[in-house]
Amino acid sequence: MKKIGFIGLGLMGAPMAGHLMDAGYELSVYNRTKSKADALVTRGARYCDTPGACAKGQDAVITIVGYPADVEELYLGADGILDNLAPGAYTADMTTSSPTLAARIYEEAKNRGIYALDAPVTGGDMGARAGTLNILVGGDEDAFNAMRPVFAAMGSNIIYEGAAGAGQKTKAANQIAIAGALAGACEAFAYAKTMGLDVEKVFASISGGAAASFQMSHMVCMALDGNFAPGFMLKHFIKDMRIGAETGIGCGLRLPVLMQVLTEARDLEEKGLGTEGTQTLLKYYEK
Repeated sequence: MKKIGFIGLGLMGAPMAGHLMDAGYELSVYNRTKSKADALVTRGARYCDTPGACAKGQDAVITIVGYPADVEELYLGADGILDNLAPGAYTADMTTSSPTLAARIYEEAKNRGIYALDAPVTGGDMGARAGTLNILVGGDEDAFNAMRPVFAAMGSNIIYEGAAGAGQKTKAANQIAIAGALAGACEAFAYAKTMGLDVEKVFASISGGAAASFQMSHMVCMALDGNFAPGFMLKHFIKDMRIGAETGIGCGLRLPVLMQVLTEARDLEEKGLGTEGTQTLLKYYEK
């Protein structure tokens, strides 16, 4: 496998594509905002004017875009990825998207002799830049094994989760866990402030004990410092939580913590804060 098409060059995609170039892959790229491809083109990537052109003639295509609707258009739309890949090629959608859509793409790709994987990631922009992402893969295991060297250029914890859609379901579980941890940490420090405690002392007291979490030590710590810059935008976290809610409730699950945090995040998005980082959830409790 040598030639890769890469579609989606945002906070996550651009450094991921860069790691593929570092690993020696011949890269063709597409992004709706062309200027985001400039740095990669300067390094030798080939820019394509359409997603279909980016897929044509490639051994594999990787996508990481915003929403399930974007994924559906890229793969299943007219002159999209599947219309331009040859039989025997591979795809990996690394967007956090719908498990149902992942299964549809898998079946359509299979009908064309193409191997499709769903491979969402965790680790945020820091993991993307460092090449240490967790990559959660659904689809045929043989296809996973064929794509594993490609994934290894972008991540350090690469796990085959099961059949098509299993990667997306695992990512939903991850986001459900984050929702509770993030909200709990935000609520704790809103309480500390309201009680008149020294927030720095509280952080030093509880961030290394049984209450410790990445969300507390990184995300809420940023919020307490007044840093709400997005490593992962709140609006995208809302999308992820919605996927977990829809799939879980559709199977009869009760997800009260997730639903509460989703309500809180939507409230902040309605106030114009959707493009801030997920740590902006602290503002909900301080209002």
